[in-house]
Amino acid sequence: MKDFHGKVAVVTGVASGMGRELALELARQGAKLSLCDYDAAGLEATAADARALGAEVHTKVVNVGEREQILAYADEVAEHYGVVNLVFNNAGIAHHASVEKTSFKDYDRLMDVDFWGVVNSSKAFLPHLIASGDGHIANTSSIFGLFGVGGQSAYNAAKFAVRGFTEALRIEMLSSGHNVGVSCVHPGGIKTDICNNATVAEGQDQAAFADFFNKHLARTSAASAARTILHGVKKNHGRILIGPDAVALDLLVRVTGSGYQRLMSFVDGQQSRFL
Repeated sequence: MKDFHGKVAVVTGVASGMGRELALELARQGAKLSLCDYDAAGLEATAADARALGAEVHTKVVNVGEREQILAYADEVAEHYGVVNLVFNNAGIAHHASVEKTSFKDYDRLMDVDFWGVVNSSKAFLPHLIASGDGHIANTSSIFGLFGVGGQSAYNAAKFAVRGFTEALRIEMLSSGHNVGVSCVHPGGIKTDICNNATVAEGQDQAAFADFFNKHLARTSAASAARTILHGVKKNHGRILIGPDAVALDLLVRVTGSGYQRLMSFVDGQQSRFL
């Protein structure tokens, strides 16, 4: 897919951050949009800005973790536009706590949105992408889908699962001959609201966690991330790394193998001093 002009693009999690910037950049590049989010007000704000850029926009309030909702949404988009060319599974939530302090309910909640949301949407839209004859699906994992991080076991589990699912899907699309590209997106520290809205362990300071991330880790703008994703989709890259931190840490893990875990244990100990 060399350009997005006239293509129908679905983006999940558009109320803020990368999802919002993906929607706006796709609008600038002439795509027709179907946008969804659980946050109705944020969804409509992004849709209004995309329409102001000249895009045709369809919207739907959807919880991607609710399978029946996403299945119905996929059929609605296909009926509305007649075709679906692009799907960006971007919706996600975060939780920071040790394994000891992460409840089973927290694991379920993270997996429902961050993993099952991707699976639900991928499965729902895949027949439409295949039928289009010119499709692409981009699933957002994370650099935390490349290596483990203390305090992030739930997020790690979901994002590693997204990576495995997406890489398997890409292999299947390549072997089947279907003209559907598949990309797994691995953002580093991106300036979004995900950590501002994250939950933390009982007794932990959520504001301190968000402040630590925003000051020390968020180095790449959401707009820059969106442009990198779209460039990677045009090139049909299987893995899209976003930000210099993602590139550097990916290389670190490749070079050191499990040795990176000792470094991460030091980082985890330093981080705990701020939280």
